[in-house]
Amino acid sequence: MIKATAQVQFEIALSAASTPDEAYDALSDLTQTLVGAKLFTVMTVDMTTELAQRSYTSDAVNYPTSGTKPITRNSWFTIVHDRHECFVANTIEEIAEVFPDYELINSLGCQSVINLPIMIAGTLVGTVNILHKEGYYTEDRVLQTKELLTLPSLAALCVAQRIS
Repeated sequence: MIKATAQVQFEIALSAASTPDEAYDALSDLTQTLVGAKLFTVMTVDMTTELAQRSYTSDAVNYPTSGTKPITRNSWFTIVHDRHECFVANTIEEIAEVFPDYELINSLGCQSVINLPIMIAGTLVGTVNILHKEGYYTEDRVLQTKELLTLPSLAALCVAQRIS
């Protein structure tokens, strides 16, 4: 019942969105209800220029939506870009292997992450990044996240880009 209600609320909010932030707010709210998150961000990716940009954040103080950063070709890139799979890390040590800002992540009480790839025409166009306490992303929670948030993530990104 909670899942159905959350999905209906998401659809209503997304269809009413008139700014990119409102589209991503709808996705953030859905994620919070269905999966839970201490930090929620959306990164958009331009593979032509190999630049990523934080397009949405639930914590504008620590993770503002400004500027771009070069895409780093590491194990994360292989998992998310090449294989189109979720990247999952359940300890701050695993996060530190691929994210140079791991100390800030840890200071926010986040020691686990799932990065859900958003694909259009077989190309990575963004990631939905959901962070939580250590060990949060069990196998069941990862499957649930992929099942419940892949299509809404794609929809939110498409709406955000359409109205920007």
